[in-house]
Amino acid sequence: MDTATAKRTARVKTTLTKRAVEALEPADRPFIAWDDRLTGFGVRVQPSGAKTFVVNYRAGEGGRKAPNKRVTLGRFGRITPDQARRMAQETLGKAAGGGDPAEERAEARGMPTLAQAFEDYMEANPRRKPRTVQIYRQNLRVCFGDWLTRSLDAIDRRDVEARFHTVTERNSWATANQAVSMLRSIYRRSSIDHEGLRNPVELWIAGGGRLNRKRRRRISAPSEVLPRWSAGVEAVGLSGDHRDIFTIGAYTGMRLGEVVALRWERIDLERRILRVEETKTGEPLELPLTRQLAAVFERRREESNETGEEGWVFPSRTSADGHLKGIGHHHVDISKAAGTRFWFHGLRNAFITVAERDLMLPRPLTKRLVNHARDDDITEGYAADWTVEQLREPAQRVADRIETLLMGSGAPVRQTHAAAP
Repeated sequence: MDTATAKRTARVKTTLTKRAVEALEPADRPFIAWDDRLTGFGVRVQPSGAKTFVVNYRAGEGGRKAPNKRVTLGRFGRITPDQARRMAQETLGKAAGGGDPAEERAEARGMPTLAQAFEDYMEANPRRKPRTVQIYRQNLRVCFGDWLTRSLDAIDRRDVEARFHTVTERNSWATANQAVSMLRSIYRRSSIDHEGLRNPVELWIAGGGRLNRKRRRRISAPSEVLPRWSAGVEAVGLSGDHRDIFTIGAYTGMRLGEVVALRWERIDLERRILRVEETKTGEPLELPLTRQLAAVFERRREESNETGEEGWVFPSRTSADGHLKGIGHHHVDISKAAGTRFWFHGLRNAFITVAERDLMLPRPLTKRLVNHARDDDITEGYAADWTVEQLREPAQRVADRIETLLMGSGAPVRQTHAAAP
């Protein structure tokens, strides 16, 4: 066999003898050399040089539509190619008879598959927000979809390392970090229940593996982007509801989901207090209504002719949730009209930057204003225990400054890193 070809080719076919397997040289990425005599039988070659025999089969009925599964037979050196071939033939025979060898092996060892362990991990915390659950399931499907039927003890640190680099290149550095961190948490829970099970992510880290370094998005100063974003919103001709959502986001730094889910019974116009029950941190948020916010809510109350004290501030007859959703599709148009990229979370970044950089407010105070997750610091915990009345004056200062910037009369343009959202 031409070993040079093996380095360049992700899929190699040859007769898997001892000499042929020894001649396979590792490449930059893992690849499988398939046996040309027994369909589904192969040896996986890792960049590290490790070689493991595997067998692929389709479980159940359905022919080519049946799910493709893989069983790890053993590492070259511990078993011979002839032994692996016999094991592969046995596995394929069971599959042809309607069995599922991967599931049978996992059940025999009492070891869950990755799919089973994931469901156990999700059930352990039923209070996760629907969006968080959606992201977790998407990361599992996109990043580890071909591992779902593998038992946890069949995934090693080399698998984790190769997959981490693949996801980083194919998707993004952030997706790779999120996916591998989730996998680490799944194993932590299962390692308690199954003695001897080792966490492959922690083994990878112990061997020198590192998550991708977080990259902070560089944005223009609020004095530059806020007036341009405001002009972009006006130029696009958004509805009154969408303009008000933009305004509330600019003057509070609230997340989009928190703004669209506002309810009238939690807005006290007389006492000038706003309360948000459902937040990302899980902690209810109480804010003083600044002059700018009070004007928006008073106008909306009059325009809606709302006589009761309940209901959505931004109702929708077409949304299943009862309130407006899906306004993110305006971001592209606003960005084009503004001449600079707009995203709703950028309003939060700008609010924090104005508070900390322009007005020099204490960091714990800014965190309290935007309901940012607090550090595990006892001193900061005491400092962050602000009352609504104590927040009223600094909140108004920030709102006044943002109002000035939205009108385009701010300080000279400069570049800065936005404070961490």
